[in-house]
Amino acid sequence: MPPIIGVSYLLLGWFSRAHIAHCPPVSPHGTTTLDRYAARRRGNTGHKHRGGHDPGPAHYAGAERVQDLLGQQLGNFGYRPAFAYLKHGQFAEMRKSAAPLYDAAMKSHFDISPVKRLANIVRTEGYRIVHTHTARSAVVGCLVSWRTGVPMVHHVHSPTTCDTTHRLRNWMNCLAERLALRRAKAVIAVSEAVGRYVREQGFGVHVVPNGVPRRSAVPPRDPAKRDWTLGMIALFRPRKGLEVLLEALAELRNRGLPVRLRAVGSFETPEYEAHIKRLASQLLLDSAVDWVGFARDIDREMARMDLFVLPSLFGEGLPMVVLEAMSAGLPVVASAVSGVPEAIRDGVEGLLVEPSRPAALADAIARFVTGDVSWQALSSGALLRHAECFSDERMASEVARVYDWVLGGSSPSAGPADGTRSPILAMA
Repeated sequence: MPPIIGVSYLLLGWFSRAHIAHCPPVSPHGTTTLDRYAARRRGNTGHKHRGGHDPGPAHYAGAERVQDLLGQQLGNFGYRPAFAYLKHGQFAEMRKSAAPLYDAAMKSHFDISPVKRLANIVRTEGYRIVHTHTARSAVVGCLVSWRTGVPMVHHVHSPTTCDTTHRLRNWMNCLAERLALRRAKAVIAVSEAVGRYVREQGFGVHVVPNGVPRRSAVPPRDPAKRDWTLGMIALFRPRKGLEVLLEALAELRNRGLPVRLRAVGSFETPEYEAHIKRLASQLLLDSAVDWVGFARDIDREMARMDLFVLPSLFGEGLPMVVLEAMSAGLPVVASAVSGVPEAIRDGVEGLLVEPSRPAALADAIARFVTGDVSWQALSSGALLRHAECFSDERMASEVARVYDWVLGGSSPSAGPADGTRSPILAMA
């Protein structure tokens, strides 16, 4: 059974955090949530902006979760995966996959010495596919592929033109990805929306929707229960739209509705955390928000939520947290951005709203609280939709078919030409 290697979370922040992208939709007031955030930052002299050499933290977020699940499931489809990480971070600690893990950490943003080491690993261990997952890991993977002749597969998790709130970083990542994709034998997109983006860049693409395991179902909601707990699980950063949710929460409480927020996850930067908590205080929400921080036990957290809310402004390929909520039978209220509507059908598994619209988000949440929509019906719909379309087994089987095609030259729906399969190296 041949080996596989992938490059996953080379999440390096080469450029200043002060660049704000033009991706977010415009609010009714003519500014975006990110515009207002940027304005507050320009007026805030209490924090130093991180300079262009700060790589930023390496988090265990959606793309890392995809790789970890593939590491656990690909063995069931004849592939033996391994990982090589290019930046120290949470992946090594958080992953559940028992696949081999190579330390190929870069010493700086422009350190390409790991290329030689990874090329030696590929040759020595017989890895026959290099699988990358970020724009910058694609650059490293491209060089490894060029040195070894081993084909490269690249996984696109969101449009790099609008992946972060940093205009220059988006531009550099997009340029790096487009150059690296010229070397890729196959490109995988996590949703049809991301697939359209890849095709617009001039590349062919295999669409493989993200998938997650079945979780413990949340308990049925007690009709006599009056209070509602809204839940959000994320790596909190500007594009996730937490400001929009806080404004919606304040509006709901002003209407006299008994709602509170349980926010689970870490913040991308201390500066952004301070900004968010100042906003919560200004909106008189200090006693209405539980800041849980990073949590390992997602089942336990979701069991404490009545609704899952994801008010993202842009850049969601196919959010893993939405699929996790569906797998637990937790109804979702989310922004209709990118691949989200491919998972959540409005009124079937949850409710969808336009991004950057606090009033619209508040109205959608209020429909649950007032009984205008059936919590139980949407919970059942979410469980069924996940089982039919978004399991981790289905995701791994479709990725394996892409590997088959890369190694055997047949169509993605067929097996490898000689009936054998190969080991894969993923760069984390």
